[in-house]
Amino acid sequence: MDPVEKLDWQEESACREYDNTLFFGPDQGESELEKQAREARAKAVCQRCPVSEPCLEFAMDTNQKYGIWGGLTDKERASLKRRRARARRAS
Repeated sequence: MDPVEKLDWQEESACREYDNTLFFGPDQGESELEKQAREARAKAVCQRCPVSEPCLEFAMDTNQKYGIWGGLTDKERASLKRRRARARRAS
């Protein structure tokens, strides 16, 4: 698949209307409580997004290490990746 074609879903993304800081955080100075609140706001945007599934799959396929993608944090995506790997091994 053409790499540009693979990103066509971004044209429909709800996050286009927001600053990247909502999804990736500030460069510095964010407390854990502030991070949790920001991530909850970002996830709320993802919940209403019509392309959250392709967004998440893009993040998984390209090993995005930072930010909220498809409604999941980097830690949640890593956990999902491990669960998927275990399921593949079990089948």
